[in-house]
Amino acid sequence: MATDEPSVNISGGVHGSTFAIGSHAHAESHHGVGASGRDAATEELLAAVRELRADLTRVRATDRTAELDTALAETEEEIVTTGQATPTRRERLRQLLDDSQALVGLIASAGAVAGLLGM
Repeated sequence: MATDEPSVNISGGVHGSTFAIGSHAHAESHHGVGASGRDAATEELLAAVRELRADLTRVRATDRTAELDTALAETEEEIVTTGQATPTRRERLRQLLDDSQALVGLIASAGAVAGLLGM
């Protein structure tokens, strides 16, 4: 049976795509900002957050390190999905890091020791 109705065929993936079908269709896209949409300071923050999360796996876990890791993970997720970390998120990290000065000193000193050993 033949029909005069127009048809639409989509082959392949449509992930991350925006399209509209029909004479009055309207397509609007609100995808998260990708790596190319982040400024240099945010890219640097993201790299530092990931590095600190990796360093935290090398120290004895405590309630404080778990809380810091959770905040770091949330910050990483926010940067990846929105392209930035909100001022509130940044302030929360500052507070946690201020409260964890002994931990921060320990991790920073590991780099100094490695440098002195010629590593």
